[in-house]
Amino acid sequence: MTEEEILTAFTRILRDLLLDDAIVLTMETRREDIPNWDSFNYINFIVAVELKFGVKFKVADVESFANDGAIVTEMKMLT
Repeated sequence: MTEEEILTAFTRILRDLLLDDAIVLTMETRREDIPNWDSFNYINFIVAVELKFGVKFKVADVESFANDGAIVTEMKMLT
C-alpha cells in the first residue's frame, strides 16, 4: 500500500470514530490538530488500525508516535 492509501484508510477510521466527515489526515497531522482526538479515541484508533491491517504495534511505539506519518511509517515496516 502507498502512504496515500494508508492515510485514506486512517482518515476513514478516524472519521467513523469521531463522527466527523471533515477530517482529512496527512503525514504531519498530530492528535492536537483534530478536535476530540483525545487519548481514549487515540487508543480506539490504534486498535482499529491494528485490526484493519492485521498489525500489532509495540506499546512504546504507540506512546511515541509524533504524528500520523510516524504511524504510517511503522505500519509499512510491519507489513
